Amino acid sequence: MASKSFKGSRSSLSISSDAAESHKPPIPPTVTFGRRTSSGRYVSYSRDDLDSELGTSDFMNYTVHIPPTPDNQPMDPSISQKVEEQYVSNSLFTGGFNSVTRAHLMDKVIESEANHPQMAGAKGSSCAIPGCDAKVMSDERGADILPCECDFKICRDCYIDAVKTGGGMCPGCKEPYKNTDLDETAVDNNARPLPLPPPGTMSKMERRLSLMKSTKSVLMRSQTGDFDHNRWLFETRGTYGYGNAIWPKDGNLGNGNDDEVVEPQELISKPWRPLTRKLKIPAAVLSPYRLLIFLRVVVLALFLAWRVNHPNNDAVWLWGMSVVCEIWFAFSWLLDQLPKLCPVNRATDLNVLKDKFETPSPSNPTGKSDLPGIDVFVSTADPEKEPPLVTANTILSILAADYPVEKLACYVSDDGGALLTFEAMAEAASFANIWVPFCRKHDIEPRNPESYFNLKRDPYKNKVKPDFVKDRRRVKREYDEFKVRINSLPDSIRRRSDAYHAREEIKAMKLQRQNREDEPVESVKIPKATWMADGTHWPGTWLNAAPEHSRGDHAGIIQVMLKPPSDEPLHGTADDRLIDLTDVDIRLPLLVYVSREKRPGYDHNKKAGAMNALVRASAIMSNGPFILNLDCDHYIYNSQAMREGMCFMMDRGGDRICYVQFPQRFEGIDPSDRYANHNTVFFDVNMRALDGLMGPVYVGTGCLFRRVALYGFDPPRSKEHHPGCCSCCFFGRNKKHSSMAHTPEENHALRMGDSDDEEMNLSLLPKRFGNSTFLIDSIPVAEFQGRPLADHPAVKNGRPPGALTIPRELLDASTVAEAISVISCWYEDKTEWGHRVGWIYGSVTEDVVTGYRMHNRGWKSVYCVTKRDAFRGTAPINLTDRLHQVLRWATGSVEIFFSRNNAFLASPRMKLLQRIAYLNVGIYPFTSIFLIVYCFLPALSLFSGQFIVQTLNVTFLTYLLIITVTLCLLAVLEIKWSGIELEEWWRNEQFWLIGGTSAHLAAVLQGLLKVIAGIEISFTLTSKSAGDDVDDEFADLYTVKWTSLMIPPITIMMVNLIAIAVGFSRTIYSVIPQWSRLLGGVFFSFWVLAHLYPFAKGLMGRRGRTPTIVFVWSGLIAITISLLWVAINPPSGTSQIGGSFQFP
Repeated sequence: MASKSFKGSRSSLSISSDAAESHKPPIPPTVTFGRRTSSGRYVSYSRDDLDSELGTSDFMNYTVHIPPTPDNQPMDPSISQKVEEQYVSNSLFTGGFNSVTRAHLMDKVIESEANHPQMAGAKGSSCAIPGCDAKVMSDERGADILPCECDFKICRDCYIDAVKTGGGMCPGCKEPYKNTDLDETAVDNNARPLPLPPPGTMSKMERRLSLMKSTKSVLMRSQTGDFDHNRWLFETRGTYGYGNAIWPKDGNLGNGNDDEVVEPQELISKPWRPLTRKLKIPAAVLSPYRLLIFLRVVVLALFLAWRVNHPNNDAVWLWGMSVVCEIWFAFSWLLDQLPKLCPVNRATDLNVLKDKFETPSPSNPTGKSDLPGIDVFVSTADPEKEPPLVTANTILSILAADYPVEKLACYVSDDGGALLTFEAMAEAASFANIWVPFCRKHDIEPRNPESYFNLKRDPYKNKVKPDFVKDRRRVKREYDEFKVRINSLPDSIRRRSDAYHAREEIKAMKLQRQNREDEPVESVKIPKATWMADGTHWPGTWLNAAPEHSRGDHAGIIQVMLKPPSDEPLHGTADDRLIDLTDVDIRLPLLVYVSREKRPGYDHNKKAGAMNALVRASAIMSNGPFILNLDCDHYIYNSQAMREGMCFMMDRGGDRICYVQFPQRFEGIDPSDRYANHNTVFFDVNMRALDGLMGPVYVGTGCLFRRVALYGFDPPRSKEHHPGCCSCCFFGRNKKHSSMAHTPEENHALRMGDSDDEEMNLSLLPKRFGNSTFLIDSIPVAEFQGRPLADHPAVKNGRPPGALTIPRELLDASTVAEAISVISCWYEDKTEWGHRVGWIYGSVTEDVVTGYRMHNRGWKSVYCVTKRDAFRGTAPINLTDRLHQVLRWATGSVEIFFSRNNAFLASPRMKLLQRIAYLNVGIYPFTSIFLIVYCFLPALSLFSGQFIVQTLNVTFLTYLLIITVTLCLLAVLEIKWSGIELEEWWRNEQFWLIGGTSAHLAAVLQGLLKVIAGIEISFTLTSKSAGDDVDDEFADLYTVKWTSLMIPPITIMMVNLIAIAVGFSRTIYSVIPQWSRLLGGVFFSFWVLAHLYPFAKGLMGRRGRTPTIVFVWSGLIAITISLLWVAINPPSGTSQIGGSFQFP
């Protein structure tokens, strides 16, 4: 193993903040590092100048330049650049605060063989130079690159030695290499030599932006005002298609007839079409729905006024508590119902997306994909609670997604720094070699192998290729072996580490004997390390924690598991794999393992901190303008889900969309959905309704983000959409437009939230984003790439068609070294990461807060419900796990309420109904206080013999009937326009009371403790593993795990059951039975018990396992307590037990 050292401090990696403050030109960033070659010589590198000369003639020196214009774009990257990228993909990069950044060259990542040429540690030929065991340079297919005609096998380092110090002679045939200057031999499409630009003129990101912006198109961007209005048609108001302007064919007015005008053939064949459509709810459903809401509001107001004016003088305390609770319930219902006034449905057109971005056109003659890049983030933290097999299946579904391979990148955040996760990822990358081409060849859905092979439907339906059965059988066998390898990884890692540890102890004892010949040998204690497959220490968390190798104390790690694919399709052959892959693209997307640095004394901010580290690292390595965020247990169920989301981002006005939220769908839920795990009322009712306002809230996973929106910028044209907003702080529109005229075009849409009229001040960016020049340079590029196509005059802030068809930048070692620096624990110090930039810190529900901040700046979001579920995941079906999950959500809501993210403090840019929706998010846990009191009121009524009203008169019963009927009718209409089922609505109502009387109350108490006493809140990671009973899919449903959250619901059930028995006994024994009061109390008690029925069922465990004696004793105890209560407090008018009641 060789290592490469990046001896760069924090100041040398980035711009000095002091320099930024004094407005001095930034110091060019330098990262110096060296690597020991197989020949024993050290090669030194720097970030701006790879392999630069440091003062001795032994060091090789070459500079990589990217030409600034498409005219000078090479057809293929140089060999040396490809070799450098191959080196990067075979190296494990580590580093952090006050530590040397190193690149560990790994010839082996996993125990099994890695045979895909893109994979780290891929199998290849060995160098023929004696004493060198390095791998030979290879191309995209894994074939050896042999620079000499004699086919002498030589590795990269030995080749450099031969060129620089050996006179350019081939060590095999002793003939000089015909071509040694590999960097300047690239030839463009016209076979002309390329002039290289002078060094230091532009950064890599600036050159890339220059390449994209120089791409010309027939229709220029609308904001430039360069449209030829005589040639292009404007759309008419409210419809798509032709307006009232047409032009004659071939410049002639028809055929000489005044009445005949020939329409342009270009627009007849390809009219401008939208990518998305808004489908309104039918008026026959929506109008009665709104009318019923208004009617119920009026009835509730009249009812509450009647309740206040008609107290129960016999039990004022009972009446007072009930009225306060009812007023709060009416307020809470109003907060929940008002945002539902404008529900919408949406639809996408994938055919139009393909026509616009992947079909040959004058601006894109080859038909190469013009879609923007997407970086997919997968987060995991604990391989024990989040099984590696689940994470591996999620990664495989991402790698096989139906999106241009060269535009897709997957980043896996391992916040635990576990070698188990690392090697499971490597195994997944190895298995992707056969799984991904198999999916592409046979159009497999879903592309999660575990879900696909467990489908209960016929797998051969609609499959027509004759070799499908054979291919499926072979891939299934490979997947079974893959599962066994994943399951055996923990034992394999443990055995390997024990063996290496024993070897190290033997070495230490031998060394001690050599140093102390006559003295007695003492036992040597060596820290028990965790070892990687190549025989080196794992830089992350060890199985036996040690300093700098524990969960909260380890270096930052980046490993490129699958290097970036080639720019052109790479088709397989009939004999290079288990299955025939002729005419099947075998390329795989970029796959990167990331474990951010953790050190004691730093607040790492849980998942939000991990996501922000991925945002920075991905901006430097791939810089996709869009980010898809997935939990490790949420896989891609619809391979075209990303294309569906991209339809919204690339449509007219899509540049103002900050994210596209997909609904969460779950697998492994019990058929009855006892604890409302599907949460369909929220995902299909509330979220659709919010889509008619400013958009749905962000729910933590299954969300496609616009990168610049995460960076904290305002949406484009924010002043146009919010006239008069904070106008007192600005100087007016004229000054704005005059200042914009002198600003680079790529900065027009980049403004921070506090200064809508002020353009982006580049000198302030290091204070906001940190001192990485790579990161700062990537911001305008990501903004430009994320713009919709300027293919219509109405499209504002667009980009020219064909701008994203240029080849990607090659990945070099200095780029990954910079990525290591931005995931260091110190990087966010004195920046706005987590405050205004990226995922927002300060709440356990960082997702809701992050979405709120974007809506608060004026961005809009979209809810994308696809015909085939976009993503699927798992949810806890165990009662205790479900309650802890709800507790975490409710605790985050309480934190939001007591923070500056409270909707009361929202900016004027947020619409009123959207503000009410966010207000409800922060307030709903407080309903638990009133709900618990109200659940005890029926029991108190039965115990005391009183009721919440003086008598059950007609007025009270009429109000009660109207309120109940309107609620039921609203539910029916919601079911009608949302598509949910009545049972799902009822399950949601039941769990609302279960969660409200348990987890929500605990969340309020925890939130108050944090605000008042400063006591931090800890939450339990939701387990993604299944139950222990392998014979029962729903074994976890029947497992009873005691938690203190169960105490309030159990108490409510017991008290209400006893109160019913006491009420019956009291009424039967009374001289004058008060049946109306009994019926009122019993009715409300049954209402409470009916909602708590799933909770009671969960306490009983598995069906048939609860002994009958339990029910018998429960009944006997309830009857005994009832008789004792009547004996202690007999009915008025009698002193004997039982009153006037006598047995016959």
